[in-house]
Amino acid sequence: MTFKPVRKAVFPVAGLGTRFLPATKAMPKEMLTVVDKPLIQYAVEEALEAGIEQIIFVTGRGKGALEDHFDISYELEATMRERGKSLDLIAGIRQKPGSPVYIRQQEPLGLGHAVWCAREIVGDEPFAVLLPDELMCGTPGFLKQMVTAYERVGGNIIGALEVAPEETDKYGIITPGAVDGPLTEVLEVIEKPAAGTAKSNLMTPGRYILQPEVMRILDNPQTGAGGEIQLTDAMAQLIGKQPFHGFTFDGQRYDCGDKAGYIQANLALALARSDIGPAVRAFAESALRK
Repeated sequence: MTFKPVRKAVFPVAGLGTRFLPATKAMPKEMLTVVDKPLIQYAVEEALEAGIEQIIFVTGRGKGALEDHFDISYELEATMRERGKSLDLIAGIRQKPGSPVYIRQQEPLGLGHAVWCAREIVGDEPFAVLLPDELMCGTPGFLKQMVTAYERVGGNIIGALEVAPEETDKYGIITPGAVDGPLTEVLEVIEKPAAGTAKSNLMTPGRYILQPEVMRILDNPQTGAGGEIQLTDAMAQLIGKQPFHGFTFDGQRYDCGDKAGYIQANLALALARSDIGPAVRAFAESALRK
């Protein structure tokens, strides 16, 4: 069976980044760098690898640096040419004209509301959602793995990762059904269940492939956990009406919305680099001995 291809991806990037103040007072949190690349670029590259053709940023006030990052920088490029430097590091950042779309989420009403803001651009197509705070490292990338699974089973597919049972109240948690390799049938998704009530320890780590019907549900939103419009609650209404699976990622996740996770990501990716890895490893080993 052939399913409609996933051509569009929504990036909810309107958050204020208060957990990283004062660094994010004048800079979007999505522009925080892991080694030498902003978080948002890792996520966009993951989407492009998966075959995404149109990038949809749901932004807010103060996100101009994010837009500039994916635009042409005439002054920088001219200077680099004059100095005989390669443009490879910045030329690959550009998107095709008309590909990036920027939409304002005027009020911080939750992830479900942010996704709903992209409804006119998504139209009547399946689409992906990527949360840039969640840095996923794997080969192929997480979304590419999910798209491959989608091409086989269709419907809705959400990322799934195991967490410690005592941490389930921090995430959207899957109630699992039948398991087929990395695919798990989703019987229910509960956003931040009360401690001790979760049906599994499978959390949803910020990667989704969704059918457009979820937008119709978000047309009539209801507030959920935290008084926000939760995407999880809207997805839950599709379960039983459309195929719905969780996909367990073959790779490593770093929660870069958390300071410790962000530092871990920098260290891990730096150690994996051939140019700076040896120096970083020597420093880390020396520091740990003290």
